[in-house]
Amino acid sequence: MKNLLPDDRPREKLRSHGVAALGDNELLALVIGHGSRGGDALAVANALLAAHGGLHGLTRCAPDDCRRTAGIGAARAAQIVAAVELGRRTLARPGSARLQIRNAHDAAVYLMPKYGGREIEQFGLVLLDTKHRVLRTAVLASGTLNSTIVQPREVYRAATTGGAAAIVVFHNHPSGDPTPSPEDVELTRRLAAAGVLLGIDLVDHLILGDGQYWSFKESAEQ
Repeated sequence: MKNLLPDDRPREKLRSHGVAALGDNELLALVIGHGSRGGDALAVANALLAAHGGLHGLTRCAPDDCRRTAGIGAARAAQIVAAVELGRRTLARPGSARLQIRNAHDAAVYLMPKYGGREIEQFGLVLLDTKHRVLRTAVLASGTLNSTIVQPREVYRAATTGGAAAIVVFHNHPSGDPTPSPEDVELTRRLAAAGVLLGIDLVDHLILGDGQYWSFKESAEQ
């Protein structure tokens, strides 16, 4: 960055004009910290963004994916992935007042930043109180999921142990397409039937894609 005027360097620009004045590449350059023999931190940031289709693409990157870009080693890859995860968590966690899930959109806004766009499939549930306010979120399974891995008894055991009066179950599709499979439809049917027997309300089953979601409740109401 020695070729840049002092006021155009990301760190100085942030100090003078505030963080909102920096572009995606400049913010990423600050996370990276230093360049390599092939270029400064800004050049490495530009190369990394180009390799993954922009900032949004970094949300799907594991450390090994970042390391394919010249100038990104294990330590810098870890810094980048950690920074992305911090961003996810600031969006996913409610403030002091517990978030109330009133509809599928509320659930998607809560879940998408943390679980949407993942490259590994995860299945979990949001535990809710009697007013459908969030108690906590639990991931029950990760990896390639099927009906033999996700069982209603495990879901409702976690709900009962957590004192939930209602739940929203969710899982993500690493392909980015949230369209449900026949297995997803059958699992939802079994979960709903078990919830009736146990007296725990299954509010919805959301499938999370890349920037989009599928709601079984919304689909049933159409």
